[in-house]
Amino acid sequence: MSIKTGRAGGTAEVTIDNDNCNLCGACVKVCTGAPLHIEDRQVKVDQSIIFGCIACGLCVAVCPRDCITVTGRAMSPGDFFEIPPVEKRATIDQLKCLMLARRSTRNFKNRNIDKETIDRILDAASTAPMGIPPSDVEITIFNGKEKVQEFAKDITGLMYRSRWFFGPVMRTLLIPFFGKAFAELSKTFIYPISILFSVEREKGNDLLFYGAPLVIYFHTSAYSDPADPLIAATYAMLAAESMGIGTCMIGTVQIMHYSKKLKIKYGIAHSNRPGIAVIFGYPAIAFHKSIKRTFSRISYV
Repeated sequence: MSIKTGRAGGTAEVTIDNDNCNLCGACVKVCTGAPLHIEDRQVKVDQSIIFGCIACGLCVAVCPRDCITVTGRAMSPGDFFEIPPVEKRATIDQLKCLMLARRSTRNFKNRNIDKETIDRILDAASTAPMGIPPSDVEITIFNGKEKVQEFAKDITGLMYRSRWFFGPVMRTLLIPFFGKAFAELSKTFIYPISILFSVEREKGNDLLFYGAPLVIYFHTSAYSDPADPLIAATYAMLAAESMGIGTCMIGTVQIMHYSKKLKIKYGIAHSNRPGIAVIFGYPAIAFHKSIKRTFSRISYV
């Protein structure tokens, strides 16, 4: 039974060059959908086993003799390339240094980010893992302050008009359905900012996107894992940091998914899941120290 996603249905086609295959079995061991198996001293494909080929591509990636091709479910033979050599990869210390250097940036220079740079960031972010291939993550780009501020005005206005939902009466009535945490978060954060953002915007202050020149919204289809756009956004933030560009995640944009009008305006499918927005820009203020963060709890079971 094949897995349906927002971009794909059915199974991908798998071709095995058995004349060149040495039966190492690596492809069978890593096969996610499970159609690959060894029978009569040959690697064979049976798409009726479990999910069939979901085009994860692992079989092609591990084959030492290039005996396998996969086509379909948004994959083609040209999608594969050699893994970068070890000497070009970041060490754990280098990777951690990049992560430690990244801070949430909310003050930006008056400088736009060119399309080539955006493309490089998204190219790096596209390597993010996903629940089920192919990735259903969709990206909406607001490049330039004019477009960003129009988007900010729409979101801020929607938050203000929706403030009643998070007000004293509704948050009390909804405790049995959403829990005490929803009521407390509404009281201490969502309700106050729905008013504050609007009031400050009237004064010319953008407290939603902080005057950033670029906003990228990562969202996804109803078929995918809801974590997929968050992971892609994180990859994009690290890529931007490596290029000297500051970033900050903005979760309040999710409210847009309750507005059919805004989803139509910005070309977002009605059925799409909420994701996360990230603001980008060249930092106007330099950071000289990093900040130690901790998890709430770590348990070994």
